[in-house]
Amino acid sequence: MNDLIMIADSMADEALKAGVKIVTGDTKVVGKGKCDKLFITTSGTGILKTGLEHISTGKRIKPGDKLIINGTVGNHAIAVLGARNKLSFSTPITSDCASLNHLISNVLKSCKEIRFMRDLTRGGLATVLNELAGMIKSGITINEASVPVDDPVKGLCEMLGFDPFYLANEGKLLIVVGAGEEMRILDILRSDPLGKILRSDRGDYYG
Repeated sequence: MNDLIMIADSMADEALKAGVKIVTGDTKVVGKGKCDKLFITTSGTGILKTGLEHISTGKRIKPGDKLIINGTVGNHAIAVLGARNKLSFSTPITSDCASLNHLISNVLKSCKEIRFMRDLTRGGLATVLNELAGMIKSGITINEASVPVDDPVKGLCEMLGFDPFYLANEGKLLIVVGAGEEMRILDILRSDPLGKILRSDRGDYYG
């Protein structure tokens, strides 16, 4: 019950910050010993504003468009791996789980040349880029060095043979924008806590 109360409080806090409502719930009964912890699944319903239908299809992408992500990749997958296997890291790795609706809204309000958006969840950045290339029937070139990966994540990936570009994220998105508007989007991302990683001394993260 203590775990349930803590989780319900956390869900309520995040729903309030995101400006969404949790409107229903359900319980399940499983056989004895088949479920040792709480399992919570969710689904969301939203409304796509008229005029933004192209964002999910990539139909307006043109040669020369820029790719932008809002921070480091792979943190969530490595954090979950560490928690499940009780691994201890010299530098803490935390999940990037976050609600991106306010950040996305600010980008859409300020930029008119958004060609595509997709969250980088299962399969990570590389899988989304692969799917996008198939959708638009074109190749995509990225500068691998410009994609931000935290050093602890990079080190663990090298040790275990993972590719951080294929790891799951829960608070990251890919934005494809028309050339000329990339700096405006970077300014918006830098001003938001969910894009603050873009202030890195290593330079601007976009390719």
